Amino acid sequence: MDIRKVKKLIELLEESAISEIEIKEGEESVRISRAHGAAAYTAPAPPPPIAAPAPAAPMMPAAASGQADAEPEFDGTVINSPMVGTFYASPSPGAAAFVKPGQSIKPGDTICIVEAMKILNQIEAEVSGVVQKVLVEDGQPVEFGQPLMILEA
Repeated sequence: MDIRKVKKLIELLEESAISEIEIKEGEESVRISRAHGAAAYTAPAPPPPIAAPAPAAPMMPAAASGQADAEPEFDGTVINSPMVGTFYASPSPGAAAFVKPGQSIKPGDTICIVEAMKILNQIEAEVSGVVQKVLVEDGQPVEFGQPLMILEA
């Protein structure tokens, strides 16, 4: 903080009936208070230490967390997530899903969006087939390699 500002604050304090004033600019702060009728400068307290955020619990793939036993086995081609992110079944909220069970798809068709680091990545089919089941709900986080849907051969 500029010393001229501090002097101006002291003058304002002396001219008024205020007994104490504290000003913060960003991370800097200054507190000036009257001590026995005279203005006195109090050094600002150092900022409190910033605690490191707690590490997030690692997301376990379905097979490692025991959820694989709950999912029935499917015959067909599995389409896996190519990245970690958030799965979106449609291009926008309220819009129709890119694919639905029973729908036929071919290579190059957009099947979903995976948002990673605020970037919406359109995931395209690499094989053709009929969608048997979509394994992930809209807005659900997905891991790299996590099965997204099953195609009938």
